[in-house]
Amino acid sequence: MKTLIVYIIMLIPCLGFVSCNGQTSEKEVNTKMVGGGCDGCEIMYVGMPKEIRSEDTSPGWNEKGQKLIVSGTVFQRNGKTPAPNVIIYYWQTDNNGYYSPKKGMDKRAERHGHIRGWVKTDAAGKYTIKTIRPAPYPDQTLPAHIHLSVKEPDVANEYYTDEINFEDDQLLIPYFKKYPQENRGGSGIVNPLTKGNIQITKHNIILGLNIPGYPKK
Repeated sequence: MKTLIVYIIMLIPCLGFVSCNGQTSEKEVNTKMVGGGCDGCEIMYVGMPKEIRSEDTSPGWNEKGQKLIVSGTVFQRNGKTPAPNVIIYYWQTDNNGYYSPKKGMDKRAERHGHIRGWVKTDAAGKYTIKTIRPAPYPDQTLPAHIHLSVKEPDVANEYYTDEINFEDDQLLIPYFKKYPQENRGGSGIVNPLTKGNIQITKHNIILGLNIPGYPKK
């Protein structure tokens, strides 16, 4: 019974969607919202610290799994100008492919599991996340991924960007042949390089790129 409950929790973020990118169904989209609406993105505010740094170490860093460092630069819509003070919220599965909540977690955040956190880009638009590599959902064809949503200081609401996916994931090519990326904020596919026992990769984001309802600046 415990395994069944955990599996249901793992599936909740994807119920009703072709992929697990957080997009609402067409009937539910609020066209007035930047990004067209997002199922669960509002959870980024649950437990958000008052002070957010440009580097964050996730709760998964010291757990079982492949250590992973993701760093990059967030750019303005022109793809050249660095964007400071942008909050990036991330959440992911654990080493077994589950969004595993921990005892004492806020009930509203349990669906995102305990491996979640925030970074805020520095003056040069840079950020770093130290975490573990997520595992794909058990017995599914969806490639492993890290969810991202962003909140810009001068945009009314948060919106999601393409998930971080891994180039060496065997599930990646078959899945994207059926369900091509949206390229929201740019491609989420990254190429991890191994240094010692740590994988290191870069993921840049272009604010507003392929984001419905994005305001002109």
